[in-house]
Amino acid sequence: MNLGVYAVGTGNHVSGWRFPGAAKSSEEFAIFKTIADSCERGKLDFLFVGDSLAFVPEQHPGQMLRFEPLTLHAALATQTSRVGLVATASTTYSAPFNIARAFASLDKLSGGRAGWNVVTTGLKEAAGNFGMAAPMDHATRYESATEFVEVVQGLWDSWEEGAITTNVETGEYFDKTKVHSLDHVGEFYSVRGPLNVTRTPQGQPVLVQAGASDDGKNFASRFAEMIFASQLDKEHAKEFYATMKAKVAEAGRNPDHCKILPGFMPIVGRNEEDARKKLSELMRLAVPEVALKMMSSRFGHDLSGYDLDGPVPDLPLSNDIQTHAKVAFAKARKDNLTLRDIYNQVAVARGYLFACGDAATVADVMEEWFADRACDGFVLVPPYFPAAFDEFIDQVVPELQRRGIFRTEYSGFTLREHLGLPVPANRYSERTP
Repeated sequence: MNLGVYAVGTGNHVSGWRFPGAAKSSEEFAIFKTIADSCERGKLDFLFVGDSLAFVPEQHPGQMLRFEPLTLHAALATQTSRVGLVATASTTYSAPFNIARAFASLDKLSGGRAGWNVVTTGLKEAAGNFGMAAPMDHATRYESATEFVEVVQGLWDSWEEGAITTNVETGEYFDKTKVHSLDHVGEFYSVRGPLNVTRTPQGQPVLVQAGASDDGKNFASRFAEMIFASQLDKEHAKEFYATMKAKVAEAGRNPDHCKILPGFMPIVGRNEEDARKKLSELMRLAVPEVALKMMSSRFGHDLSGYDLDGPVPDLPLSNDIQTHAKVAFAKARKDNLTLRDIYNQVAVARGYLFACGDAATVADVMEEWFADRACDGFVLVPPYFPAAFDEFIDQVVPELQRRGIFRTEYSGFTLREHLGLPVPANRYSERTP
């Protein structure tokens, strides 16, 4: 299976930073360096950093304040040698040339370990930071994002392999026949090119996506090489897995080249009792107002006026976010959950799957989902750092290795090699006789 970690300095649990010994800031490089070191000790595929483009009070602490992901990963690239570096960047409030250049630079600086988590920002608070009264509607964001990614991929291809000649005798520095202007003119963007960064070690950085709306699924089927999924129920996860693999095939791509990894929070103890004590303490530390705010943001609606012990209200999908809401609605209907049940799930694991127990118990859940084709692996969302993550690395990873379902050593150096993904062919090289 493939494994990565979603790194949040304050922990993924809403109050993980309050746990004894936990890191308390997402603005200290040292904690991310510690997380990266643990990733490489455990032979994980990647370290994933999310992003937000606005300060939102009473939000999860790690989402209120955070480093810009590409800047952070550029620093981590100098401190690591194997772990992949996945950074989030928005198509809604960026320019294709800047994004193409930044990720190409990260891929070169890291020796081929860069991944781009493509997001379409729908946060209301973010719109005001970019001179907009409101965010674009959901469908338009994805239409724009589709053209955006096409342009970025075109720019990444604008230099063929071997374009740099550095011929000292003739004075030729590059072969002009192997450099191509893009000259793109579309509905949303006009970009000339070429990129002023040559072909990268991976050919193109790995593309990651996390949307599960209909627009998100269509987008992922065309572009995503890894999907960061939100699934709470194995049967629903199996259905999503089969649907997405089929859609990728329909788009003319190899389904094995699109890895589906749901978020997963492991709460690991020496035994069942120890793990339950940690879970109980995490629930005790949760601040109700913050957990409720998080749940409201997940649904895209203010839920403060609803009875927590009543049924999950039947609400329309919002323009802001749809993925977590769709998963939570489906889980609630299937298991007849109350709003408090969903609240507890969000308070503990931000709405992701979680398992609580000793190393074998946690590994059992992971192996079952993997073996039953509900996923290709997981994005770990530890409740706090560094201890909770290190417990997984030092206890659960060896258990997975003993079962033969996770590597014991890295076999490659690039993120594509870790994930078993091919280097994309250059569109211009393909035309060369």
